[in-house]
This record gives sequence, C-alpha cells and structure tokens, in this order.
Amino acid sequence: MTIELRAPEAGADSPDMPRSRFVDRELSWLAFNQRVLELGEDPSTPLLERANFLAIFSSNLDEFFMVRVAGLKRRIATGLAVPTPAGVPPQVALDTIRSKAYELQKRHAAIFNDSVRPELADQGIHIVSWDELSDAERVELGDLFDEQIFPVLMPLAVDPVHPFPYISGLSLNISVRVYNPRSEKEEFARLKVPPVLPRFYPLQSDHGKARFILLEDLIAQHLGHVFPGMKILDHHAFRLTRNEDMTIEEDETENLLQALEKELLRRRFGPPIRLEVSNDMDDETLELLMTELDITHNEVYVLPGPLDLGGLFALGAINRPDLKYPTHVPVTAAAFRTSESDEKPDMFGAIARRDVLVQHPYEAFSTSVQAFLEVAAADPNVLAIKQTLYRTSGDSPIVNALIKAAESGKQVLVLVEIKARFDEQNNIVWARKLEKAGVHVVYGTVGLKTHCKLLQVIRKEDNELKMYNHIGTGNYNPKTSRIYEDLGLFTCNEKISRDITRLFNQLSGYAIERKFTRLLVAPMHLRPGLLNLIDKERKNALDGKPSRIRIKVNSMVDEEIIDALYRASQAGVPVDIWVRGICGLRPGVPGLSETIRVRSVVGRYLEHSRIFCFANDGDERVFIGSADMMHRNLDRRIEALVRIIDEHHAADIAAMFDLAMDDTTATWHLGSDAEWVRHARDENGQRLTDLHDEMMRRISKRRRPTTLA
Repeated sequence: MTIELRAPEAGADSPDMPRSRFVDRELSWLAFNQRVLELGEDPSTPLLERANFLAIFSSNLDEFFMVRVAGLKRRIATGLAVPTPAGVPPQVALDTIRSKAYELQKRHAAIFNDSVRPELADQGIHIVSWDELSDAERVELGDLFDEQIFPVLMPLAVDPVHPFPYISGLSLNISVRVYNPRSEKEEFARLKVPPVLPRFYPLQSDHGKARFILLEDLIAQHLGHVFPGMKILDHHAFRLTRNEDMTIEEDETENLLQALEKELLRRRFGPPIRLEVSNDMDDETLELLMTELDITHNEVYVLPGPLDLGGLFALGAINRPDLKYPTHVPVTAAAFRTSESDEKPDMFGAIARRDVLVQHPYEAFSTSVQAFLEVAAADPNVLAIKQTLYRTSGDSPIVNALIKAAESGKQVLVLVEIKARFDEQNNIVWARKLEKAGVHVVYGTVGLKTHCKLLQVIRKEDNELKMYNHIGTGNYNPKTSRIYEDLGLFTCNEKISRDITRLFNQLSGYAIERKFTRLLVAPMHLRPGLLNLIDKERKNALDGKPSRIRIKVNSMVDEEIIDALYRASQAGVPVDIWVRGICGLRPGVPGLSETIRVRSVVGRYLEHSRIFCFANDGDERVFIGSADMMHRNLDRRIEALVRIIDEHHAADIAAMFDLAMDDTTATWHLGSDAEWVRHARDENGQRLTDLHDEMMRRISKRRRPTTLA
C-alpha cells in the first residue's frame, strides 16, 4: 500500500502519517546497549575486550537510569509526561523500559558468570572466591585487610539511636545482620565498599597468571573484625542508583558557576530510581531496604553476583596482548608529516596550502589538533586564540597550551561549557584555572549548551591578519580521541574564518545571530538548513535528477527530520543512515521508507563523527560537525556544521560510507520492525570486514603530499 503524502506538519501529530512510524527513543537506546552486550557475548571478540564491553554495558546502563529513566519518572510524578511520539502512554513506556532493562541485566550477568569468567580462568586470569584460597593466602589477606582495608571502612548501625544512613548513588554496599548478645536482638548495619580501593584485589601470581578476589568478598570474610562481639547472621550486596539529572534556571541565576556548584551538591541527594540486590538476599533485608529507600518492587533488580560489573574496566590493565585487539598505532595526518623524522612540521604552511581533514583515532590527535594549538601558543606571530571546550581530559595538554598562550601575552578566549553532563565538576576546575592564568573565560548563551567544536588562531603574516581554524565533530580531549572516531577540518578559508569569528563574537558578546556563509549553526539555522537540503533531494528525485542522502550521526530521533527523510524516500531518494546509538526511524516500510537503509557499527572504537551528504543534482554538498538529529541539538544547543569543499575529502568520506553500507562489512541492520540484526559472518561462516581495521589500513597507507600545490 502506498501512503499518500502532502506537505505535513512536523512530528508525531502529522495527520497524514501513521504514528507507528516512530520507534520509542528509550527502547532504541536499550537496543544500542544490547549491541554492546552482543560484542561481550561473542566468543570471537578477544577475551579481555569482551570483559571491557561488559563494563561499558554496565556504565552505559547506569547513566541511562540516572538520566533517562529518572527524567521520565519525574515527569510522570509531576504530571508533565506526555505519550511518546509513537503514542505509548508514559507509564506503559516506563514499565516496558524497566522490563527490557531487567532482561538485559540478567543476560549481562549470565554472560559474565557462565562464559567470560570461566574463559578468563582458562587463560590464567582467575577471579577467585575465599574458598579457593590456600591457608597461607588467607593469612596473608587477613594481614592485608587489617593494614589496608579495615582503617578505611565505616560501618553504620541502624537502631533507634542511629537512623538509616544515606546511601550514595552507584555505591556498592554490604547489608549486615548481626545478633547482639547484650541486647539479645538482631541488628542491621550498612557497610560501604570503599571506592578508593581496587574492586578486583590482586593476589600473588606467578608463571604469567593473574589472580584477583573481589573486594566485597574480602570484606565479607572479615565482618567479625568490623563488628567484634557480634554474631554475624547474614550479609548481602546491594547497590542504589539515584536521579542525577540536573535542572538550572539560568535566566534566574546571576552566577551560573555558583549555581552549578550548588546543583552538583544537590545531585548527590537525588531520589532513588533503581535498587540492585544480590539474588541471595533474604526477604526481611530487602523489605527494610525498600522501605527506608522508598523503592517499589518494580524498581528492584535481583541479580546474581557480582553486582556492578563496571569494575571489569580494571582488567584492561592486564598485560595480555594476546587477549586484546591487535594494536593500532595512529599515524600523523599525511599533510602534517615531514621528510625528516627530527624535522618540525610547518602546520600553518600546510593548512595555508590546502584544507586538511583528519580522522581520529586513525590519525593522531597529538600530532594534529594538540600540536596545532601548542605551536600556536608558542608562535610569536600568533596574536589571539579562541576555542570552545565541552569536555577535556584531566591533565589536559589543551588547557595547558591555552594557559601558556595567555601567559605569553596572547589574547585567549575560551568558552567552557560547564553544563556538560557528568563533566561539570571537572570543567568548573578548568574554568577556574584558566581564569587565574588570564584567559578570558565565558560560559556561553543563557538557556543553550555550547556543543560546537571550534578553534580559531589569529596570526600576523606580512602585516596582515590571517585566521586558521579547526572545526571538529568531537571534543578537544586527548584521551577520548584514542577511542572516539571523529573528523576535524583545518582551514584558513576566508569565508569560514569570517563565519567562525562572527560565531565567537555571538557566543562571548551581544552580537545578534545572523546567517553564515559556510556554516550551518543551531539553533536558528541548522534545522531549516537541513530540511531544505533534504527537500531539495526530494524535488530532484521527482524531477528525475540525481539524488541521494547519506547521514551519519550518533542519534536520529528528531521527528521533523525523520518525516522529511520519509518524504524524500516516498519520492524515490536513496537514503543511507549510519547511526551509532538511537534511531527513531523505521526503514524499509512499504509506502513510507522503502529506499531507506539503516546500519550501525559498534566495535573497538566509538563512532562519533556526524556527517551529512546530499547529491544535489551532481554538485554534492557535504557537511561535518557536532550535531546529532535530536531536539536538544537542533533547538537547545549551539551547534555548527561546516561544508567540505575539497573534492578529495568528499571522496574519502564517500568511500567510508561505501564501506559502512557494504553487505561485506560487519554491521547491525535495522529492520522495519525496529529490530536490530547483527551481520558479522557471511554464508560460509567467514567473518565480515571489520570497519575499524579496514579504515586503519587505508589511512595508514596515505602518502605525504609531494608538492606545494
């Protein structure tokens, strides 16, 4: 059946499209985390990488509950919740999310206990129980407990004199029931597993083997030391997740920095939203926890131990390269290479000759973005540096270079986004440090997060000012650049330079937003710009002209963009969507989205770049930038896309898309039923091409330019 379409209203209320055309956002996110879990489940994934994927799954799910589930629960409680774009009532949506999350958590625990843990033991990496230790090891661990663990523990009793203690979010705890011979009563106590100590406590190992005992197991075996004179009746592990989403009324707050610091303090005391308990916990203890924490049965997740498998990240430090992915060594971008190993690259000269497009982690962040900023900070001809900082690493060479530039007398402007979720405290610290060094620090626009990735260097050359720019898809973070796939454009193009200068003026001053020449900027112009580009492809297809749309994003949930893509598909436009995480679009639906394909790549690197390609009747338009197709990115953030002009760069991006959409590449395919199906092997059982390995191979073969043309 063909669905007749006219120019529709945007979003879920469009009267001429079925509401079922949208996939629930939260369930789609859980499907993404399931794809992560499937890599941990796959026996062909290197074993320590499987453990790492299990840790990523756990960490992802924690954030999902702290933000997404907490937000939905809060909206339901306040009466502000509305049906999902697919028309599902809020409470039904919440119950479905909880059920799916519970199912995935049980699967997660089973993969670790039934597969990964025993296979680690087969490889000489043992996570042992107390019963598996020798008498000598028990004595040694007893001494270690007394010296290194016991002084850190803080048991908290619960009785008429001692009220039930505050349980911090994501803390791992031990509930302890004891018999007090003096009062002849049973008592309850809570013991927090100290997060400052290793979760996997290393034991003496030899012959290349590694042995660990879980910290909570070690503590549990010495509860008699913690509660002397008491009879230990029972103990169980539990873990609480709290609402850690934040709301700040910026227009009512004179000092955003101080308001955020107060909000971070409040976050620690957010209401509980999930209680994880070990499956051996008795009913009496569980009822006590539920009562004291004001948790319902629907919010209790009974799981086989160990709880909090995020601790598996620690196993990545084990020196077993045979159990990890083969090493990939990032290369220096071809344009920034020198003919001699000890020769310093002329980065300004390379950018002046031709735009440079780099792709991390295949091309090194340290010899491109970081080196560019460090060279600029030390160059006496550089007069000013402007940069946005959304997230950066702890001991950041980026921040250090900015401080060095300011201390050398350069004008330095940094827009620090202190509202970057879960990095707020870190960003506050850096903001204070930058201000003390004389950097002009601003916090963006009221009501909008500044998410764009921009760096501008103003340099004096031949008595004229020349601007060198970097526009990226990822954060200026040296650590995450090793595992996040991102693109960055270096250019001194005059039109882009003027656009970026105006945008920085807008962010730091009172400039009124205006249209830009080579940038698409949210929140005013990005959405209409993309809708116009999509609709132009629709019109070209109807007129028999070449048409195609290719989009790569982390998330595709904006209903207006999705509806525009549906209309383009109706007109016959081939549409390829490459999405890492959430996708609210249904591909391959007869009469609606027959020409749309959706693929997802999940693997050793986190796909993070955002790319938008339009055939445009043979005059292709290619953009890269910071924006996902979500309401917040299009309407509540400062985002920027830059158009790629160099045909070689456009060809490289097209080749990457060809690889990702090829049926011989290992990907997940989204079906019209909203189910993701993994395609990892061909009909003969042979593994399909790994996109990350192939991209590393291709990029490492690029040659240094031999001419200055």
